[in-house]
Amino acid sequence: MASAPHAPDLDGILITWGDRLFYPGNRIVQVRPQPKLGASGAHQRANAIRNRIEPTVVRRAPQVMVKVTGGGRSIAAIAAHFRYISKNGRLEIEDQRGETMQGKDSLHHLADEWRMGGARIPEDAEPGQRRQAFNIMLSMPRGTDPLIVQRAAREFAQAELADHKYVMVLHDHQANPHVHISVRAVSRLGKRLNPRKNDLHRWRETFAEKLRGYGVEAEATRQVTRAKFHQPDQLWRLKAQEAGRLRKVRSNGTEGPKLRASRAAAVDAWVQIGLALAGSGQATDRQLAKHIASFVRGMATTDQTDDPKRSPRIQEQQGQRDSRQTDPQPQPPNLPRDIDYPR
Repeated sequence: MASAPHAPDLDGILITWGDRLFYPGNRIVQVRPQPKLGASGAHQRANAIRNRIEPTVVRRAPQVMVKVTGGGRSIAAIAAHFRYISKNGRLEIEDQRGETMQGKDSLHHLADEWRMGGARIPEDAEPGQRRQAFNIMLSMPRGTDPLIVQRAAREFAQAELADHKYVMVLHDHQANPHVHISVRAVSRLGKRLNPRKNDLHRWRETFAEKLRGYGVEAEATRQVTRAKFHQPDQLWRLKAQEAGRLRKVRSNGTEGPKLRASRAAAVDAWVQIGLALAGSGQATDRQLAKHIASFVRGMATTDQTDDPKRSPRIQEQQGQRDSRQTDPQPQPPNLPRDIDYPR
């Protein structure tokens, strides 16, 4: 029987595999070799990983949502979005200075300020015109205090959108409290905002951190880490479907080799962390390992039920030929009994 890993070894395992789950390397821009962590620093980093594991596999903490919903290429489009998020001036708008405004007249003044403040924004968009503003939505599940969502969104904007003009409006009249932010694409320093996938994940992390600062449990865990293998439909697709303009319906099955590779990597990381914690001398670690084992079993169940090609009924109809085409689940080597891997 293998001996339990010493604390430094356990810390190293948690950091190595935990970083892959919660802090993927493509989010880190390494401009110089990273310094090695001392024993104290490694232990703190390992504890930070533990603090991310428990909300994910035990408490299933609420996940924040940060989404870019579009953006205007002209002042006409930007002004139209101002009217939409403020309900034509009925809701209060707050700008980057913390100043608030309300009413239709304030919307006209705001549009004029954006038109002439900095690089001039054209009245109408021309072919090939770049976005002059981005529309962002920050949301939390039902039951979250809307005022805390608003405060966290304000601090998020101050941290992530510094030097940009922006306005924000709280919507608390729907099921999920959320904040709309319209941000000018070019900052006062001439830097253009160009949000990509990694930026969106960092934005989610920042928003979740601000919410936790107000005592609200919130996480920004990647979907594949928490066994969510399907991407939500984009807003344009949902609206096109509602209007009957959607020509092609996206498949509900699992998507492509890239997603399968990400899923296998996530399962492998969870198994390695579970094995390490199961051999820990701390009872809390061993208990956490049991939760991870249950979570990993659930990942396999979710994968099978989410993919219609793997449902028992369809497999029975299509016969053994279809079951042979099903992608096999990744199998780790020689797992001990205290970590039950899905079969």
